[in-house]
Amino acid sequence: MNINEVFTLRNRIINGETIYEMSKLKPESIDLIFADPPYFMQTSGVLNRVEGTQFHGCDDDWDKFTSLADYEAFSRNWLTQCRRLLKPSGSIWVIGSMQCIYILGSVMQSLGFWIINDIVWHKTNPTPNFTGSRLNNSHETLIWAVRDKRAKFTFHYKTAKFINGGKQLGSVWRFPVCSGNERLKDSEGRKLHTTQKPQALIERVLLISSNMGDIILDPFGGTMTTAAAAKKLGRQYIMIERDKDYCVHGQRRLDAVEFVDSDEARAVFDVKPVRVTMQEMIQAGAFTVGESFTLKDGTHSATLLEDGKLSYNGGIIDMHTCAARAKGLRAERVNGFDFWYVMRNGELVSINTVRENYRRMMILQ
Repeated sequence: MNINEVFTLRNRIINGETIYEMSKLKPESIDLIFADPPYFMQTSGVLNRVEGTQFHGCDDDWDKFTSLADYEAFSRNWLTQCRRLLKPSGSIWVIGSMQCIYILGSVMQSLGFWIINDIVWHKTNPTPNFTGSRLNNSHETLIWAVRDKRAKFTFHYKTAKFINGGKQLGSVWRFPVCSGNERLKDSEGRKLHTTQKPQALIERVLLISSNMGDIILDPFGGTMTTAAAAKKLGRQYIMIERDKDYCVHGQRRLDAVEFVDSDEARAVFDVKPVRVTMQEMIQAGAFTVGESFTLKDGTHSATLLEDGKLSYNGGIIDMHTCAARAKGLRAERVNGFDFWYVMRNGELVSINTVRENYRRMMILQ
């Protein structure tokens, strides 16, 4: 495959070995990577539930490695490809359990990745510790990183705040483990994949760290949850998965997914408003030369001049410095749009409201 053919692979599942398939993709072509790699769980023996039935954890062949060194070498190889593929502004999310997350984090830092956050996925319905021999393992960790410290990555802060009920989003996320109808089943009705992640978890990742139309890569496609989240949110995807059965069932899943338009998907909360100047608004009639600017309580009146500055206490000064002085603040300057009011139809109106009305008028034109 030609190295420049990455765009022909958009919205496709690639059935193949991930390191080899990634090596064929164009450098700096991916906006966001979500990786749910093998955890090297190192399970052995038989684990029974309290009532005596056998618990089937992750004992798949794809999770088996000959040694810790073997697992570390594998992790280094696929993460090296990830760093090669990320755009300078791209970022990567890697999820892991206690068995592997410290290895993955160490390898990432040694390769030059710069860690932005580590996020705790707190499972609201974790698998119990049946033996009572240790604490219940009720979380996994996600590492969010970029190629290097200087990277200017996508982060929709206001969108993250919106989906968190208006509060700043923190680094502990509470989601139930994947269960019920969300879990993909094989032809015999058994769960298809032992470590399928909840789609809501990955949707949050995409909402806050990618844009509509971005290309999302998942090197370990599994049940194609990343692709399902991407398609629903208007992102593009490239999925790599070596297990043919996972690919077949995953494609059926994707065929049923439709794009759902929303303000969150478009990150409208983080769209920067059109920049306008006081001179522009004066010329358009939004403000009038000679009108009074006052504080909210109607005190400390200043007069608007033709160049957008204010006449105040016998001097001419910009409205931001003037607001700080009128409020008696220690700061030399504040945002004047947060403090000044003008009279409109017999009522004091914030000049910020006047500005927003002017911006809407510009959009409508």
